[in-house]
Amino acid sequence: MKVLVVEDEEKLAALIEKGLVEEQYEVAVCADGESGLEAALGGDYDVIILDLMLPKRSGIELLDEVRAKKIATPVIIVTAKDSVDDRVEGLDHGADDYITKPFAFAELAARIRSVVRRADPKEASTLKVADITLDPIHQDVRRGEERIELTSKEYSLLQYFMSNVNQTLTRNMIAENVWDISFANYSNVIDVYINFLRNKIDRDRDPKLIVTVRGVGYMMVDPDNPPTRNGS
Repeated sequence: MKVLVVEDEEKLAALIEKGLVEEQYEVAVCADGESGLEAALGGDYDVIILDLMLPKRSGIELLDEVRAKKIATPVIIVTAKDSVDDRVEGLDHGADDYITKPFAFAELAARIRSVVRRADPKEASTLKVADITLDPIHQDVRRGEERIELTSKEYSLLQYFMSNVNQTLTRNMIAENVWDISFANYSNVIDVYINFLRNKIDRDRDPKLIVTVRGVGYMMVDPDNPPTRNGS
């Protein structure tokens, strides 16, 4: 998932970014309201973490602009303003949650999972193919009872495969959906990451779930409901 952090306290922003990256989120950080608004309007984020007292444009002004543009991205306000009136104002302007400083990072991570689950329950549902499961809320992947550790990009790649089971995925489709780029010269990078993922979920295990569709791309096959034709 992609998270936008709009926070002018440099040390706190760095701590939030570090914690989210360790949770395997993709993170963008803005230090003022104007750059934060530009990022929020132009980016495809799953969650926005928003301070209220920002230079150039306040958090409430940013939130108003985002909601005026009909952008429904969940927003969690993180601020030192802790009065009931402040909380009511933030929620009334369209925030999904409100946390006062100081706070524990574990609480912020739990709030993120909660607003994402509320915003898109289908997206937050656990994916399952054969004996492999992917829990997007807890970023947990297992094959059988064994937990599989994946990098952020491997996780995104597996999630894309599991969301498109029995569908042939071209390298161009993978590049655009996992790397957010056009295919161009990324063929080798994609093949390398496919190999990394296969080594973690398929090596020394049966059945093999990721197959090559020669001359086209790759496919994740559901052995319980296989496609008419598949790769190798």
